[in-house]
Amino acid sequence: MTLSAGGAVVAGGVPTMTQPDTTLQPQPHQSGPFRPAEFCRLFLAALAAAEGRKRRRKRDQTPDTIGLELKRELLEGAIAADPDPEEFEAWLLAQTLAAPAAGPVRAMCGEILQEYRMACVDPEYGRWLAAGAYSADAEE
Repeated sequence: MTLSAGGAVVAGGVPTMTQPDTTLQPQPHQSGPFRPAEFCRLFLAALAAAEGRKRRRKRDQTPDTIGLELKRELLEGAIAADPDPEEFEAWLLAQTLAAPAAGPVRAMCGEILQEYRMACVDPEYGRWLAAGAYSADAEE
């Protein structure tokens, strides 16, 4: 049995996870990690591409519309609150706990947090957002 770089134990050539991989830590974006408000402003712009895809779907889009509106409200709230990067997760949790229907809010907060963390650790994703989140879907 050997331990790989990602924390997986390789037994008989089959990797199994023993502990979560903690090697991915937020890396500085330009002069430091994205401030949540900066990320949320950029992410709001990226949602325009989702609107282009949504218009072409044949199925009922009501759940998509509700989810996108909820996500927009959370992003706009984060822009207004401008929490520090180390407080962003707590801010999102507070939004979930304050919601009358916590399930949908928790789901959207989880997505926002995941996207924020990705922007902090993936320089290409951060640059794509900062460059306007171009998508051919927005043009169609």
